[in-house]
Amino acid sequence: MSTTTELQVPAIAGAPSAVTAGGETFEQALVRAQAAAQAKRFNEASGICNDVLAASPDHPAALALLGIIAAMGNDPDRGVELLKRAIELRPGNASWYAHLSSLCRATYRLDDALAAGQESVRLDPNNAEHLVNLSLIFTDADDTEKAIACLLRALGLNHDHADGHLALAQILLANGDFEAGWMEYEWRNLTEAGKATMPAMTSAPWNGMHIPAGRLLLVGDQGYGDTIQFARYIGMAAERVQEVVLGCSAEMGPLLENIPGVTQYCSRWNDVPGHAAHCRLSSLPYLFGTRPDTIPAQVPYLKANPERIAAWGARLDAMLPAGVRRIGLAWTGRPTHPNDRRRSVPLSRLLPLADAGTAVFVSLQKPMPAGDLATLASFPGMTDLSHELTDFGETAALIENLDMIITVDTSMGHLAGALGKPVWIMIPKAADWRWMLNRSDTPWYPSARLFRQERPGTWDQVLLDVRTALVAELAPASAPSVMEAPIMDVPGMEEPVVATVAEPANVSAPAAAPARSSRSRKADRDTKAG
Repeated sequence: MSTTTELQVPAIAGAPSAVTAGGETFEQALVRAQAAAQAKRFNEASGICNDVLAASPDHPAALALLGIIAAMGNDPDRGVELLKRAIELRPGNASWYAHLSSLCRATYRLDDALAAGQESVRLDPNNAEHLVNLSLIFTDADDTEKAIACLLRALGLNHDHADGHLALAQILLANGDFEAGWMEYEWRNLTEAGKATMPAMTSAPWNGMHIPAGRLLLVGDQGYGDTIQFARYIGMAAERVQEVVLGCSAEMGPLLENIPGVTQYCSRWNDVPGHAAHCRLSSLPYLFGTRPDTIPAQVPYLKANPERIAAWGARLDAMLPAGVRRIGLAWTGRPTHPNDRRRSVPLSRLLPLADAGTAVFVSLQKPMPAGDLATLASFPGMTDLSHELTDFGETAALIENLDMIITVDTSMGHLAGALGKPVWIMIPKAADWRWMLNRSDTPWYPSARLFRQERPGTWDQVLLDVRTALVAELAPASAPSVMEAPIMDVPGMEEPVVATVAEPANVSAPAAAPARSSRSRKADRDTKAG
């Protein structure tokens, strides 16, 4: 979650009644600049600030607002520079310190972020927004106790602070306190972002009750990855109602429409049929009372269309050499995601993987960043397939023809995990709540292995760890001795059942077992069938 202090133009006490070339006061001009910035007219907003600075180069409020606008226009480094200059000229403005702390956090200046955040709270100790911002910095610094203290203080000042409740939910869920965490997580629907996910509904909100003669609308209310993660609950919900209609994006529908109990999916609100009750997919873990040890983790719980799988198999067989491991790569997420700056990397950062062993690479990237096109050729076999990945059903069919996937924290990690494919996910710090803390595995996806940043913004060690693991994964297997050889399946003998127990949230689990080639598994099945 990313909380940003609201844009403000502070009063300029004691300042002369100066005017711009247009005849308005500086204060009037900056109010116009703020309105333009909030409407995302950044060029207009920065132009107004520059007009003020042309008349008064050291105008603190103009510098501060220009810094905030620069950050909103995706230049947080310049935002930090301008805010620091404004504070030097006029210290004591809590709002400016709060903005500075947020920008320092976004640009991995953790010490500066903490100092600015603490100063904002010292100057305005009863401001819930500043306390929530400070809690995020403490979370990045692994100081959960202080983060929770900030949030409890913020919620004491404002009981209905939705972003504060959501931040608390994420801490609780990351620490495995699911019962309290899911309760707090319901506040996400009252954040500004959450309110925009659904129109006014005339059906009843579903509470988990049985409706044997009624239709339930389930809505994919969050990002692609969240929809895939929570799709595991759709079948459970379908057992309690007559039928399920799914509201989701057109890209997601072909993947989810074949889940048992789903009668149709609708990608437009006007197409949704009448229904007795509705529920957001992201509320299902709460309604089903999910705990870390009761997460429905039977995989695969999503399946690709067999005809699409066969078509991609033929396509890859024609493109790539036979008998070589196929590794899918995804390195950037949706640019509009609030955490994208932390999670995405340019393809060039993954170059250490290109020569880790005998393998070919398949791009799962959609859209393909223009800046990465030239790097594709450095990875054996890799080409731009983005125009053919028309929806998640198509991507799932492609993944079914791969041996493993390596990805940053995007929907591709969720999709591979839901399909039961071996997937290695590179996790930024601070990690999203669903990956919990200090684990290399996840109870949500048994086939996933996590590689975590040690400090925000630092990928070098992560990539070294991934390369080391990939070298071991691709190394030719030595012939086992007689005693080391696996016991072969014997007709009439049942395979042993191995219980899987979720690791405690604060203990690193052992690394996942090496992924086997999908073609090797197919050969095994063919042998058994014979």
